[in-house]
Amino acid sequence: MLDISEDGRTWVLSGPASSYAVHVTDRDELLHLHWGPRIGLADAEALAVRPLPDYWPFESPLDGREEYPVEGGPRFVRPALSVRTPERRGTEWTYEGHDAGDGELRLRFRDGDLTITLHYRMRSSTDVVERWVTLDNRGPSVEVLRADSATWTLPDRDTWRLSQLHGRWGAESRLERSALTHGEKVIGSRRGHTGHQHLPWVALDTDATEERGEVYGCALGWSGSWRIAVAQLPDARVQITGGAGYDDSGLLMLGTGESYTTPVFAGLWTDGGFGGASRAWHAYQRAHVIPDAGRDRPVLFNSWEATEFDISEEQQRALAERAAAMGVELFVVDDGWFGARTSDRAGLGDWTPNPDRFPGGLKPLADHVHGLGMQFGIWVEPEMVNADSDLYRAHPDWVQYQPGRKRTEFRNQLVLNLAREDVQEYLWHQLDGLLSSAPIDYVKWDFNRCFTDAGWPDDPYPQRLWVDHVHALYALLDRLRAAHPGVAFESCSGGGGRIDLGVLSRTDQVWTSDNTDPLDRLAIQYGFSQIHPARVMAAWVTDSPNAMLNQRASSLRFRFVSAMAGVLGVGGDLTKWTGEELAEARDWVALYKEIRPVVQRGDQYRLRPPEGGLSAVQYTLGDETVVLAWLQAQRYGEPVPALRLRGLDPKASYECLKTGEVHRGAVLLHRGLRVGLRGDLDATVVRLKRK
Repeated sequence: MLDISEDGRTWVLSGPASSYAVHVTDRDELLHLHWGPRIGLADAEALAVRPLPDYWPFESPLDGREEYPVEGGPRFVRPALSVRTPERRGTEWTYEGHDAGDGELRLRFRDGDLTITLHYRMRSSTDVVERWVTLDNRGPSVEVLRADSATWTLPDRDTWRLSQLHGRWGAESRLERSALTHGEKVIGSRRGHTGHQHLPWVALDTDATEERGEVYGCALGWSGSWRIAVAQLPDARVQITGGAGYDDSGLLMLGTGESYTTPVFAGLWTDGGFGGASRAWHAYQRAHVIPDAGRDRPVLFNSWEATEFDISEEQQRALAERAAAMGVELFVVDDGWFGARTSDRAGLGDWTPNPDRFPGGLKPLADHVHGLGMQFGIWVEPEMVNADSDLYRAHPDWVQYQPGRKRTEFRNQLVLNLAREDVQEYLWHQLDGLLSSAPIDYVKWDFNRCFTDAGWPDDPYPQRLWVDHVHALYALLDRLRAAHPGVAFESCSGGGGRIDLGVLSRTDQVWTSDNTDPLDRLAIQYGFSQIHPARVMAAWVTDSPNAMLNQRASSLRFRFVSAMAGVLGVGGDLTKWTGEELAEARDWVALYKEIRPVVQRGDQYRLRPPEGGLSAVQYTLGDETVVLAWLQAQRYGEPVPALRLRGLDPKASYECLKTGEVHRGAVLLHRGLRVGLRGDLDATVVRLKRK
């Protein structure tokens, strides 16, 4: 819903519970008025006539009040827009007008030949505000050093607390909350991809709990380098500025007639605490971001941990037969099926099946997998190349490199310069041909190293590759999805190195972490759920002890219940599982299929965090509720504590399908948990149905 004042200078966007308001003064200053509980147009107009404080000359009255601070003029805050021409620096804009349609508000400003359009959209049934900016140049070239998607202004509060998701490879998405102090807190990635170190999301609150209190959150939809700066200004006001690119050394050059559109930087206000914020983000993504979100993701088997590079068609057939007998619905051949790929030293870039391993190509195996009643998938890493590959030998100039400097080969591979049109066309023909050569239903798209030598010697403005690489990735994914609408895509980057709203709008799920230890995964998945839904969170059951990271042993039960919190997958060597293990796994897969609609599409409630002892998460969809609970350790003979469920009708009755107990009013799970939890590293699934 959008309300506009009669003079066309005050705007209020409203969702079910919140409003967002801005105003242009008669001096063409764009001021932020309100972000929070719903207000009317009259309320916004009353806010618009309040005078600015008289701070000058040592503080600016605009700082902390401008909607989109630009470089230049009486401003000292971090600018969201910084541009250069040979004649001038900074921006001195004038308001030109606005237009609205399809739920979108566009505010246009002009500085000479440069038009700056600020976009706002609040989709139906959501309180998420989407913001982005378009630059249109009609004059001589303009260098864009920085063009952030939005600056978010928070109301005056005495204190603020900042939530963020930090980590590293194998330990992604760990939640951290800390007091916000004066100055700036900057997170981001200068690695060319979203990164394992931070997810592009922050949340601020004063005293919120899991289910109560105001929470302001912001999430950026960009899969390259990025930066979010949270600033507590001298007068204690807080602003959050974010967008593509990390440094201000140059983003792109806009020639005559060219335009640039920033990624979306979305914001959400709720008074429902951290859990309410998460559920609102999840619902927004399922409704407006994730492709085919109403279609549940299948149970998959991935061959990597069973075979690594020692791969053959016969061996994959044997694994597929065991996976099918377990109830798996999607069989995925991981790395090693193509080119001279017998290790990580060769083959990347040559996307044709290895003739020794797959003499008939992938089609015979895909047909066999389909005959077993499963879909068929493959692993690719299109943006990379090995020096030992036919592609690199033919086109050594296609990689990112700095002339006269030592070349970095992380994981023995180089990064293709996807900003080049010839590289884009090569990958399109390779991947389109591959998906046309066999009945392939799923592609795991990996990205296993960061940008390091990000040079482009032949280009007059080589810095543009940082942005153009991501735009080319998006265009390639869009083109492949359009040409092969039945193929699903998973985003992977050595685990959770490329997870954001941008890539999620083009993929069906993401690989959360290479860490498949079920205990470690509880904290990773807890952090992931702060912003992203279970519908996209891929999780595997692998062998025990966990060979990749810590050699920790865990029961099949604990491993399955941990992985059932998202999109269930299996990644162990099934040829070494006993008959009893395969039978137990078959039962867990069958149970997951029964609860899958509730887990993948239901409202999620984090009942207890994974901090030792009992942790639990609840999913509710319609009349059904599923609780997954994990007992990490039991000490001093203490009994398993009861869980009070959330989001249910206090006037209704709910039957626990495990024990047959009927709960009236607020549900307090007690016996149903104790029946299923028997000691350290144990887990259970409890299902309830409204009577």
